Amino acid sequence: MEFRYLGNSGLKISEITYGNWLTHGSQVENDIAAKCVRAALDEGISTFDTADVYANTAAEQVLGDALRGERRESLEIFTKVYHPTGPKGHNDTGLSRKHIMESINGSLTRLGTDYVDLYQAHRYDFETPLEETMQAFADIVRQGKALYIGVSEWTAEQIRAGHSLATELGFLLISNQPQYSMLWRVIEPEVIPTSEELGLSQIVWSPVAQGVLTGKYKPGAEPPAGSRATDEKGGANMISRFMNDEVLSGVQKLQPIAAEVGLSMAQLAVAWVLQNKNVASALIGASRPEQVSENVQAAGVKLDDAILTKIDDALGGLAERDPRLTKSPETRLV
Repeated sequence: MEFRYLGNSGLKISEITYGNWLTHGSQVENDIAAKCVRAALDEGISTFDTADVYANTAAEQVLGDALRGERRESLEIFTKVYHPTGPKGHNDTGLSRKHIMESINGSLTRLGTDYVDLYQAHRYDFETPLEETMQAFADIVRQGKALYIGVSEWTAEQIRAGHSLATELGFLLISNQPQYSMLWRVIEPEVIPTSEELGLSQIVWSPVAQGVLTGKYKPGAEPPAGSRATDEKGGANMISRFMNDEVLSGVQKLQPIAAEVGLSMAQLAVAWVLQNKNVASALIGASRPEQVSENVQAAGVKLDDAILTKIDDALGGLAERDPRLTKSPETRLV
């Protein structure tokens, strides 16, 4: 495992971050989830990402239980706040001071830790003044409940405004957590240049495009039984944008490229996002321990310019690059 600095901070995180979005507390039994976390630790992963909304707080509890007994100082534990949790009442969502302060305490209890290394605004909140949100984050940092603050799926303009307030309030905004893959490149035109200027890194999710870049979905064929594309509760709606023959045919062209560099297609996809110097870490999830062991092989891989060009040629104009697709809900629905 290799490690990279997160933004312009002194915090190092593993190039591969283990995340438990669609698995822990919902799709995978707790004993299997614990084995996946153990596999991550055995492979040298030190960074773990979750959120209070995942399985309506259950994912944090599962992760906390799985990490219990590990040396806390050797781990980087990240979580997030914004989406509705608990009974999803009128104040159980968003980035108000009330919700943030209550949410950090709940997250720390479930995770079994006194602090998180990174606390992230899961989306931008149009209904709460940004000054209120950033003041709450500043207070959490001063209280020692979070060491650093990050955001997720914020636009370049929102990142710039948040960074300015964080600087005024005396704390560091060091990261953004966006979707990023060979097929979803909307952060490249605006978010990445702004982040490089201001000293933020990306912690990217879905580097294999919800499984599409593994090559398991074939053009003209039904999705494999039990796959994400068939699971209405596990991301079928999100993956649907890629489930057309044009995209799937393009993805199949990556197979010989992966073979040329001695990687599986999934490993190639994860390695590809890590070639971007502004990416500090790629988030992977798993429903089986062996998936962790496979994907972690992408750490430390260097793809030369010729291979990157072949990938671009294979996918042609199939990748989405419109920066307007980076957005948060205009209203907080509960």
